[in-house]
Amino acid sequence: MTRSQQDTDRPEAAHTPTDSPEPRGHRASGQSPADQALGEAPQRPMRPSVKVEPNPALEASAFLKAARGEKAAHTPLWFMRQAGRYMPEYRAIRADRSMLECIRTPELAAEITLQPIRAFDVDAAILFNDILTPLPVMGLDLDFVKGAGPRISNPLRSTRAVDLLGVPAARESMPYTAEAIRLLKPELDRRGIPLIGFVGAPFTLASYAIEGGGSRNYEYTKQMMYAEPAAWFRLMDKLATVQADYLGEQIKAGAAAVQIFDSWAGALSRYDYQTFVWPATQRLIEAVKPYGVPVIYFGTDTGHLLEDIAKYETDVVGVDWRTPLDTAWAQLNPGQAIQGNLDPLLLAAPWRELKHQVDRVLDEANGRPGHIFNIGHGILPTTPMDNVRRVAEYVHERTANR
Repeated sequence: MTRSQQDTDRPEAAHTPTDSPEPRGHRASGQSPADQALGEAPQRPMRPSVKVEPNPALEASAFLKAARGEKAAHTPLWFMRQAGRYMPEYRAIRADRSMLECIRTPELAAEITLQPIRAFDVDAAILFNDILTPLPVMGLDLDFVKGAGPRISNPLRSTRAVDLLGVPAARESMPYTAEAIRLLKPELDRRGIPLIGFVGAPFTLASYAIEGGGSRNYEYTKQMMYAEPAAWFRLMDKLATVQADYLGEQIKAGAAAVQIFDSWAGALSRYDYQTFVWPATQRLIEAVKPYGVPVIYFGTDTGHLLEDIAKYETDVVGVDWRTPLDTAWAQLNPGQAIQGNLDPLLLAAPWRELKHQVDRVLDEANGRPGHIFNIGHGILPTTPMDNVRRVAEYVHERTANR
């Protein structure tokens, strides 16, 4: 995919989801340029969401019980990026196939999703996908460059580019995702394992779309936030609409829970998060809640944002290793579950140290209902599979019938 930079403003054909009432949003107080921009950027309607019928066998699973803040037979666990390059069976599939090819081929996405379920005693599966999957169907040229990560050749650097960004319906533009879920669900149901669907939060997706890839300082992203707030809020509105529709399709296909990855929200000050990010993220979350499945919000380095994150009232909040579990729980709502929070680098440590750190996390949770054990970011490619296996077995053994 090599569209040149001069084609950045080329319009893309798109279908806009329709016929949904607007959820109420939160705005920071005062008449800043951002507040004025919110009034200038009308929200696009979202598809109406309908509560899905739960699967009784899955509802009794440790993962879903913990996600609802209920006592489970043991502390459930899964690992972010649990299907990945540390597994030889994954590397075999990826040897001659691109990331996007695997995502867009339902049979491959289903098989990769199931690989860690067959290898480890985890309590949930997470769909093999990427948070950037919607960007190409919206009009951006995305590629995953070996050794460099995601790259967008026509990043959003102008108001016109934002205005021309498409808002496609997921059912027509990304049908492979729902098909992958339908293919893998029978095996998961036989095992009693819930599936987690996911999307990227509007800010994190916007940062990739504007920067053209990963970033340390988010220079172009913050320039648009501060200098072109009307364009910024139109972009956030479009992303929230697309992501809500995409999550809805995943839930209707069989996802029993969903996670919203706001991986880079911790790079923002609390004021900027409240003003430029919170409203669109709240709109996305409110659009998904009526489906009736647990919603997880996760970000890295978000300790200073937890009071605002609590106001989303998601079922679960994921935290990384920088924030102790008891510190996080003190800032969340009563009954709100927590997911976390082992440093993923520890999965490559000697077992003695790894076990000590797992114990530390479990001690912080102290058997409290509503704890889902996880790492604070994705599993790294150098992680030994045996450590993943041993952690899963140990967490279950230590917390069984507590």
